Amino acid sequence: MFSEMNEAMSRNTATRLSQLSVGEIGRIKSIPAESAVNQRLMNLGLLPGMMVKIVQVAPLGDPIAIEFTGQRISIRRAEAALIEIN
Repeated sequence: MFSEMNEAMSRNTATRLSQLSVGEIGRIKSIPAESAVNQRLMNLGLLPGMMVKIVQVAPLGDPIAIEFTGQRISIRRAEAALIEIN
């Protein structure tokens, strides 16, 4: 019974870019349209459906460096927490 509940919860819980560790890769599922960071990330070329990799995390955990389509950018952990991944 508990394993069924945990499985159901894991299917309903969205994974966020901020939850990945260095070296992990995820596919962008969504970036909230109402967020101020949306336009900035889209201008940089980060769009839903793209694969991103966490390449570096600052010593205190913020910012994080991500890599996609051959470019590397740094974003705040709070911004990464808005980005839902598969």
